[in-house]
Amino acid sequence: MASNSLTDETFVILVDEIDNPIGMMEKMEAHRKACLHRAVSVFITNSQGDWILQRRAFNKYHSNGLWTNTCCSHPYPNESSLAAANRRLIEEMGIDCSLTEIFSFIYKEPLDNELTEHELDHIFVGVSDDFPKLNNDEVVDWKAVSFSELHADMITNPDSYSVWFRKLYKKVNDFVLDH
Repeated sequence: MASNSLTDETFVILVDEIDNPIGMMEKMEAHRKACLHRAVSVFITNSQGDWILQRRAFNKYHSNGLWTNTCCSHPYPNESSLAAANRRLIEEMGIDCSLTEIFSFIYKEPLDNELTEHELDHIFVGVSDDFPKLNNDEVVDWKAVSFSELHADMITNPDSYSVWFRKLYKKVNDFVLDH
């Protein structure tokens, strides 16, 4: 069951290295203390195989103004990763499509604003030809690009992309090509 309490939106699910929940913590505190917590990242392609990317809003608490995957977030307490992925895809990009979890991984990286991203990130993929309807509080722009265009830009301008996206894009592409 998903939570819709405004107070729950500020909490993340703390997990151990095999994704067992071990508690909750206020989101900013978890990022300041670099506590391992559950996250979701969604990668949408269109039927032509172009990747749908978003540019994070400039008011985001980290990685603002950077290009990244279609959407990402943290599940609410008592919300499944799939439910969180679907919810945020609609909330951020106005896209509703079937999602499939393809893998999860743990990473720990320093961010701006003295924060650290330490996440067990569940990765979802989907296909949609919907035209994004951006939530301007979350997203300032979007684009559809081929993997070859993305890869070339990633080599030339890596700092234009979020740290998690730089870690994931090749592995996601390999999975999509194999399936």
